[in-house]
Amino acid sequence: MLLVLLIGWVVQPISAQQKKPISFEHIFSDTFSPEGIRSVNWMDDGQYYTTLERTRNDIELRKYNILTGDYEVIVATTDLRVEGREEPIIIQGYQFSADEQKILIKTDIERIWRRSTRENYYIYNIETGETTKLTKSDQKQQYAQLSPSGDKAAFVQDNNLYLVNLETGEEKAITTDGKHNHIINGATDWVYEEEFGIAKAWYWSPNGEKIAFYRFDETRVKEFFLTEWGNLYPGQTRYKYPKAGEKNSVVKIGVYDLSSGETTWMDLGSEKDQYIPRINWTKDPNKLAIRRMNRLQNKQDLMLADVNTGKTEIIKTETSDAWVDVSNDLRFLDNGNQFIYTSEESGYNHIYLYNMDGEMIRQITNGDWEVTHYVGYDEKTNRIYYMSTEDSPLERHLYSINIDGTGKQKMTDGDSWNSINMSRDYKYYIETTSTPTTPPKYSLHERNGDQLRMLEDNRALQDTLSAYQMPSKEFIKIPLEQDTLNGYIMKPHDFDPDKKYPVLFYVYGGPGSQTVTKQFGTGQRPIWHRYLTEQGYIVVSVDNRGTGGRGRDFEKQVYKKLGQYEVEDQIDAAKYLIQNYDYLDAERFGIWGWSYGGFMSSLVLAKSDIFNTALAVAPVTNWRFYDTIYTERFMQTPQMNPGGYEKGSPITYADQMEGNYLLVHGTGDDNVHFQNTVRFVNKLIEEDFQFETMFYPNRTHGIYGGNTRQHLFEKLNNFILENL
Repeated sequence: MLLVLLIGWVVQPISAQQKKPISFEHIFSDTFSPEGIRSVNWMDDGQYYTTLERTRNDIELRKYNILTGDYEVIVATTDLRVEGREEPIIIQGYQFSADEQKILIKTDIERIWRRSTRENYYIYNIETGETTKLTKSDQKQQYAQLSPSGDKAAFVQDNNLYLVNLETGEEKAITTDGKHNHIINGATDWVYEEEFGIAKAWYWSPNGEKIAFYRFDETRVKEFFLTEWGNLYPGQTRYKYPKAGEKNSVVKIGVYDLSSGETTWMDLGSEKDQYIPRINWTKDPNKLAIRRMNRLQNKQDLMLADVNTGKTEIIKTETSDAWVDVSNDLRFLDNGNQFIYTSEESGYNHIYLYNMDGEMIRQITNGDWEVTHYVGYDEKTNRIYYMSTEDSPLERHLYSINIDGTGKQKMTDGDSWNSINMSRDYKYYIETTSTPTTPPKYSLHERNGDQLRMLEDNRALQDTLSAYQMPSKEFIKIPLEQDTLNGYIMKPHDFDPDKKYPVLFYVYGGPGSQTVTKQFGTGQRPIWHRYLTEQGYIVVSVDNRGTGGRGRDFEKQVYKKLGQYEVEDQIDAAKYLIQNYDYLDAERFGIWGWSYGGFMSSLVLAKSDIFNTALAVAPVTNWRFYDTIYTERFMQTPQMNPGGYEKGSPITYADQMEGNYLLVHGTGDDNVHFQNTVRFVNKLIEEDFQFETMFYPNRTHGIYGGNTRQHLFEKLNNFILENL
């Protein structure tokens, strides 16, 4: 009886009066940060995976038995010793050879832009325990990768592509014409990296006998420079940045043959003003798949190239009245006769099966919902795995289906957001699932969906959350005349419907994005929003027209009209909420956003008489200042659509700005240039509009480093508390 009473006392829920308030300091602490399973890489034997684990004094590369949870340490930082190097080789990334007997280790990483880095590489031999430097060069390399046989590696250095024989140590330059701000081999230029999401731009053939690579000639692209403040005479970073309507790099695709030492250039057609967003080797080591897009990105050709002759053949063309999305969802089957492809040609993104002539065999998935991620195809069971919005655009769930379109099975549960990391042999997968109130749980499953064990349930964080005054989040539908929008309302834990609350909208709103999702929010922004609710604010977010998860027609209404329909939706949503929720204070409506969200918040303040406060961090203020690929995808060129550029610029509406406005930007922003803020500030001064600004010297688009983020959020927070 005593034991029962004691247990009952332990599990008593904490009363509302006993719960602790969220403090501003929590934004920058790890109090509400979940544990994770990071850097997971599956071994060829699907029963094992490897991951990096930081211990008190070391970083260990561990090999886990997924069924038992037991592990062995393959190598640790303290094991890595190279003659002539005094400092430890910190394992920051790694890659196994095909036979899993060698490890290519990445260290001394130096960030360049969003995805690009340069670093030093070392080879660790598991059998001998010997560590050797990849190259004799004292300079750092980029994008090193072992060959399929594991006896060679290639890498990029100084804009050229190099080959190294690991057995003899012989190094050879595959290209020699690389030159800073002129010619790039094996890596992408700034705009491809930022907008097509690729930085490494070379690929081994399946048999390791050839290397396909990009060559960028950015000679004609105009330079942009960033001022490096701090020294007596400030320095400059100069790089090629093609702004909307300006000249792009000219791209070529070459295939280098290791045996002959010769490079063959693929025939990409006579048009030079075009994009090559992806290349992929087929199962045939003599065939390369090339995706080619016109500059407006409303036409995409899938081509097959004979890498020995360079001759190309178009096997499929996809067109759009707006733009064609680029994905990584292209898989050539082992039979050599078919490939899997995703497209939104039906109105929603779905999975298709084609033969190698480009003839469609069948549409595998179908319905008024989106396949958001193609996970893979198990050729032994003929099952395809994918993530979709079939339950709700606010959720992501795993499904499997036969390649003939039958036997669809949902494999994740609940009103949740899920992601999947599947083993190479498709026998197992790690599922990450969360809800707005439940932090991520990591569980191991068999391919049929059966859970084998829980890897991390974040129980400790769940207990921590239960001890704090957490806000509630209500997901709502906003029925407007133009469309029904998804949104959420976040309320204080002690919400009183008889009170009036000031409202802060959080907006991003860019094409294909979503802020209204049923997942657990991590990071500084979600914690700040929770903190604000405890200061007496209601936090709202609405996914306007143009956002993702709801099909082609919903997203692509904004074509050539960025900043028009999205802003209208945010304003109309606010009007709807005022009319239907009595507890909202109609006199105290604010909005804030970052990047595209800062662009949106600026326009909303100018075009609305409802919002009286806006905060804009790193906003685009004129699409003429932004890059070619992103801007022209949605707006065409300034020469073709001058009216759209004019109507989509906050600068155009500077004379309509009223209320409280905070404008924040980093002067070292390589993405959304500080130029945007300077031009807008000049116009606001001309219109005699009083506002506040905050600039962060040399900080990039993310505005971080040292205590920068704390300073930034203090500035945002104080502005809200003082003005809204």
